[in-house]
Amino acid sequence: MGETGTDTGTKAGGDGGDAVPRLGGAVRRRRRTLDLTLAEVARRTGLSVPFLSQIENDRARPSMRSLQRIADGLGTTAVELLGAADATARPVDVVFARDDTGLSPDAGVRPLVRGQRRLHALEFTGEQQDDREFLHPGDELMYVADGAAEVVAEGRVHQLHRGDTLYLAGGVRHRWRSTRPGTRVLLVAVSENPTADQTASPPH
Repeated sequence: MGETGTDTGTKAGGDGGDAVPRLGGAVRRRRRTLDLTLAEVARRTGLSVPFLSQIENDRARPSMRSLQRIADGLGTTAVELLGAADATARPVDVVFARDDTGLSPDAGVRPLVRGQRRLHALEFTGEQQDDREFLHPGDELMYVADGAAEVVAEGRVHQLHRGDTLYLAGGVRHRWRSTRPGTRVLLVAVSENPTADQTASPPH
């Protein structure tokens, strides 16, 4: 993906589930809340105005990398934008494997929790690079379902294999990457949004 905003994403369109997440609407609402123009977001992210406009109008699907750049430019996270893309807040909710994510088909990321909740969960498949450092205020759990992954946290390198888990307390800087083809990693984290899931029933 270059500075002009060329992305590996595809044109939007649903192919499963009972509702297509409006990721573009979530991006547009956040941008307008900050009173930013598309040109200002383009300067912050290095993506082109036409590409950002296509995303906001759900005519293009960003990769996870592009979404992270957009989230950085809007002072939020990719996970929060994904959650805001779907207003669903059912006390019991099933996310099917075929459900549309709003991301490009080759993004290698699938949200496992729909809407803005107290917990976030993502499934990462395929190659994942460690060129980005993460710092979350909430706790996080990583589970390697298949393959292997390497996590660097607080200066220590942790090699994880199928069936292994890693717990990260909030505030721990970390980065990770897959180290084997076909790796599948599940990440579960406490929401960074204190107002998330207000319409859902409290836990038993």
